[in-house]
Amino acid sequence: MPAKTDCNIDIIVAKLKEAKQPMSNFVHLMDSFNDPYLVLISCILSLRTNDKTTYPATLRMLKLAKTPKEMKNVGVKELAEAIYPVGFYENKAKQIIELSRIIDEELGGKVPDEIEDLIKFNGVGRKTANLVLSRGFNKPAICVDVHVHRIFNRLGYIKTKNPEETEFALREKLPVKHWIDINTLLVTHGQNVCKPIKPNCTACPISDYCAKII
Repeated sequence: MPAKTDCNIDIIVAKLKEAKQPMSNFVHLMDSFNDPYLVLISCILSLRTNDKTTYPATLRMLKLAKTPKEMKNVGVKELAEAIYPVGFYENKAKQIIELSRIIDEELGGKVPDEIEDLIKFNGVGRKTANLVLSRGFNKPAICVDVHVHRIFNRLGYIKTKNPEETEFALREKLPVKHWIDINTLLVTHGQNVCKPIKPNCTACPISDYCAKII
């Protein structure tokens, strides 16, 4: 069947939800959090690190501390050893401890709920900030990682060059009702089916709605 370019996003989201593709342990863990602080520090760990490595590292980190007040008193070396071998583990340990100190001592123990304030933290970009808003605060926000960027362009829904362009393009086009769920759906779909190289189109539940732009 020829690839279609009629990209009906409501149908696509519905079919991805119906497919119930298996989530990675880390994605499932992030979806289970209702604490913006835990979302924030776990997302920092995940940067430039695959989910298989990030998941056990996150569990080890949370055994040391689960609040800003607790985390700011953890030693950098102790935290670095706990989260190893995530990418840049020493820098991430310093970053997490420092932002925990700022949250506890300067922000009354509360994580900011606006993207402009979140990205003021050292090393926190728009992807992390948007995930904190959507998963931590249940506020409409579009978290765009490589999967979201790749799949939306592959679908033909948008045409952008990088994740930041994709976020702003989706803000203009994607219905707000889909903002919170879209990251989990597309990350899961990207990990299982719509991979960067050799996507499994024959097993794809949304193949009929995809322009298949590689």
